[in-house]
Amino acid sequence: MTPAFTPVVYEHAARFVGRTPWDVSRDAKLLFEAHRRAYLEYRQQVIAVGIDIYNLEAEAYGARVVAEGEAIPAVRSPILGSLAAGLDLAPYDPARDGRIAMVLDVAQRLRREFPAADVRVPVAGPFSIAFNLRGIDRLCLDAALEPELTARVLLHLAENQAALCRAVAAAGLDVAFFESAAAPPILSPRQFRAVELPALRRTMALASECLGHAVPCILGGDTYPVVDDLLATGTGYLVCNVETDQRAFVDRVVSVRPEVTVRVNLDPLLLTSHDEDALRREVDRVLAVIAGRPQCVIGTGALPLETPPANVRLIGEHLARVRARDEGDRP
Repeated sequence: MTPAFTPVVYEHAARFVGRTPWDVSRDAKLLFEAHRRAYLEYRQQVIAVGIDIYNLEAEAYGARVVAEGEAIPAVRSPILGSLAAGLDLAPYDPARDGRIAMVLDVAQRLRREFPAADVRVPVAGPFSIAFNLRGIDRLCLDAALEPELTARVLLHLAENQAALCRAVAAAGLDVAFFESAAAPPILSPRQFRAVELPALRRTMALASECLGHAVPCILGGDTYPVVDDLLATGTGYLVCNVETDQRAFVDRVVSVRPEVTVRVNLDPLLLTSHDEDALRREVDRVLAVIAGRPQCVIGTGALPLETPPANVRLIGEHLARVRARDEGDRP
């Protein structure tokens, strides 16, 4: 059976309204229209409503988000002068702080526009939030020099995510959970288990309690060394990135928890290229990785802004030809 294909659209949506990611990220009308047009083009499995998906919580805490030109908006000046200051962060209010209320409103509009679509609101994991609030260099030093305090701060940030998860559930929406900042090699597998995993499990438990079901656990990077830890969160959906040993990752998930869906990502460098044959070969490579595994899907990771929509269509068309060929070969 040929697997489903699902492109992942965040900042890429901005190209459908001809505006910069910054413009679209700050304007409800543009954000709605960008994701509306992207969905009409791709019909992807999930509409994750956002552009700079890792900035929402940091901005709600008071961090300043900036951007230049067509760059993805980012936090440039961390607001935590010390690691311990993270323990004093009060929960933000999703109805008042930052852009969260705008994103929730746009997500509800998209749900009404496309009632059959899976519309989700981005929710960041604790390490990704701390990444923005403290700065990656300082946070990595914190994890190395003060692992116990770092774990406590991450757990505190995890508890503070309850308000957002409740707001998403109250809006009749679902969660798209992301924690790519914590993935190896930013944290070693040992650090991941000691510093990050307790807070990761707590955040996902909170989201699952609010929504009534397990949520996907999306991490970028080389995640094979921590695949068992990811499975221990109880998630039913993982991502297998091009940076990791994809065949070993898929084999491990299938052997331990075969019911878990795995999205196996294509090489993002090829998505923006003009080499159609190379892109088809990449699709065939991933098909070989997941052959015979019905719980796997093919994905793209976050589509770069500059990705030609024709390349995404090419992937779908190539998979359709493979599907037709396979069905023709059946007795």
